[in-house]
Amino acid sequence: MFKKILVANRGEIACRVFRTAKRMGIATVAVYSDADARAPHVLMADEAVRLGPAPAAESYLKADLILAAAKETGADCIHPGYGFLSERESFAKACAEAGIAFVGPPPGAIAAMGDKIESKKLAKEAGVNVVPGYLGEIADTDEAVKIASDIGYPVMMKASAGGGGKGMRLAYGEQDVREGFEATKREGLASFGDDRVFIEKFIESPRHIEIQVLGDQHGNIVYLGERECSIQRRHQKVVEEAPSPFVSPEMRRAMGEQAVALARAVGYYSAGTVELIVSGADTTGQGFYFLEMNTRLQVEHPVTEAITGLDLVEQMIRVASGEKLAFTQDDVTLTGWAIENRVYAEDPYRGFLPSTGRLVRYQPPASQDTPYGDVMADAAGYVRVDDGVKEGGEVSMFYDPMIAKLITWGPTRDAAADLQVAALDRFELEGLGNNIDFLSALMQHPRFREGALTTGFIAEEYPDGFAGAAATPELIRRLAAIAVALDIARAAHAADLSGQMAGPPPLSPHRAVLIGDTRFDTTIEPYEGGLLVRLDADEPPVDVIGQWRPGERLAAFRVDGDLLTVAVTRTRSGWRLRTRGAAHEARVYSPRVAELAGYMIEKVPPDMSRFLLCPMPGLLTRVDVEPGDKVEAGQPLAVVEAMKMENILRAEKAGVVKAVNYGAGESLAVDAAILEFE
Repeated sequence: MFKKILVANRGEIACRVFRTAKRMGIATVAVYSDADARAPHVLMADEAVRLGPAPAAESYLKADLILAAAKETGADCIHPGYGFLSERESFAKACAEAGIAFVGPPPGAIAAMGDKIESKKLAKEAGVNVVPGYLGEIADTDEAVKIASDIGYPVMMKASAGGGGKGMRLAYGEQDVREGFEATKREGLASFGDDRVFIEKFIESPRHIEIQVLGDQHGNIVYLGERECSIQRRHQKVVEEAPSPFVSPEMRRAMGEQAVALARAVGYYSAGTVELIVSGADTTGQGFYFLEMNTRLQVEHPVTEAITGLDLVEQMIRVASGEKLAFTQDDVTLTGWAIENRVYAEDPYRGFLPSTGRLVRYQPPASQDTPYGDVMADAAGYVRVDDGVKEGGEVSMFYDPMIAKLITWGPTRDAAADLQVAALDRFELEGLGNNIDFLSALMQHPRFREGALTTGFIAEEYPDGFAGAAATPELIRRLAAIAVALDIARAAHAADLSGQMAGPPPLSPHRAVLIGDTRFDTTIEPYEGGLLVRLDADEPPVDVIGQWRPGERLAAFRVDGDLLTVAVTRTRSGWRLRTRGAAHEARVYSPRVAELAGYMIEKVPPDMSRFLLCPMPGLLTRVDVEPGDKVEAGQPLAVVEAMKMENILRAEKAGVVKAVNYGAGESLAVDAAILEFE
């Protein structure tokens, strides 16, 4: 077994590998850029070596610097994590030439599967179902238009060396191809150093299913079930679960056997993933097609670990050291259900725009160690958080915007989803935009609970953007009762009392609570340890039990027997209560003051509709109009690049350009007014 492992990566995946290595008794080495000098993965490792400046091209993508760090520290193996150099054939070869074990597949397998065009040809030869498309090189946009027309719209344009949602464009017609082909080439070149693009048929109502494979260097290969990864945004996975609510045992076997056949055809060993696109309308169990093979550990590997009881990082290390798999296909069992949500630095209330900045507060829910080998250690389920950030740290523009992965396991799918909702309520994250509310809304969505998923789920269910999860009347009633309990606790604390909800209320037993358009005239009946809050004379009172003191950010109450965690912010007239995927303003008054509350004047924000505002910090790469130009709704106006993704900014309505305030090549802050209209 290895003595010392270097992880050629950063953030949560570096921390993830270090946890397993330490459990196995293997010493650890971190590498870091200047931006990560005080990052958790650096502090967690036994040793750390600086690579260079913040940009990945000058640090984490420098193979020679990483190999030098391994030699300097005496590391005898390198785990690449995912992204960066993890799927570079040249890096795997360089490790072998330096006499350092690469914890991953052989270089030949990486090369075979890393080229999406060649990999599809190999998959077809191995008997794997492939999507109809054109796998040759495409010379220019005109040829791309002809090929797309021959295949039949809609089609997907993909960078041959792409991954992680980058270098992909969906085209429903010729205009989409003409606008998107060159952008796809540029993204492929910028992100992967390869501008080749291929085109294939887009499967409508598709589901994204992937098969986890694991092989050793002795020819043994198994599949570890499937993961459902259909909920995506801009081809980037948001929610993953295992198993899939759609896949039958027969389909699972067919998919798994084809995945193993492909792995065997390229001499694969270590952990890898075969990604498939599945027709949601198929009832034969054969409507699945090969997309690509990821020759590395996947971001979503924890859900497979949760249902199999295997530590995939440990398996990768053991395989790299030459050990045989200690189990066969017949030994693989799937128990319970696991869901993973990716917590991103992005603002769902502003079109999911990337967000950068400091984590002023970062307190994730309590995480339990995954009970590898005993998934039934807690029959009620468990919560796991994989992260690589800390409070006070910074999410920069140089790296992926993922902050953490929230994983839950439960005996059933509903149990795992319920654990997600409860854990997201306890996730404290302040200082930058994040998608916690959105993830909670997804977990509660009726269509998600039904398992009726496609890759178009988010676009279909949120066509006008996200404005917070819808609240049921029952939740509004409970929040009104909580607002009263908070008001009582605040008043008690101000009077230098215990702050507990016991004994007579320090103020009038009557409160009026306004939440949105709903008003409750409440009566409070205290009892030892709690409150009965009567919201309606014709309904039973709401029973509220719990303790809270001013200054505490989270308040956990048992409301009518159910636990509800609420993020609390004091406002001038009451409380801002965030829970279950949305924030609610609860104004609390005496009954007389409440009569006047409806006449309060709300401050109206200024009208910015005459400006084209930069939606995120980024680089302005192109401006397509000049002062005096007439534009139509939907017309491209400018292109902003952020986190290696090109974002086309379009006109929301017809108008005339009055002024252009910035030019190509300038760095823009969020809300910078790029253009002004007449």
